[in-house]
Amino acid sequence: MLNIIAWLVLGLLAGAIAKAIYPGQQGGGILATIILGIVGAFIGGSLYSLLNTGSLQLVAAGFSLPGLIVAILGAMVAIFLWGLMTRRTV
Repeated sequence: MLNIIAWLVLGLLAGAIAKAIYPGQQGGGILATIILGIVGAFIGGSLYSLLNTGSLQLVAAGFSLPGLIVAILGAMVAIFLWGLMTRRTV
């Protein structure tokens, strides 16, 4: 139960900071921010694992300052990818 709460807190922090840093307007409420942060933690942790070990593994960033930084960077990648998928052409 504590792991789930830790993931929610990490997701909220990482998502909120990534939305504040990333240029442009992103929609979504607090639930979208938490989900974005959790997805970002997995993206960032997996990319960090790829750079360190040379193999792609589905790993989440830990609940620490370096883990938060990796989760923020991953959330920024998730914002970028979400923007590509939802972009409308006129």
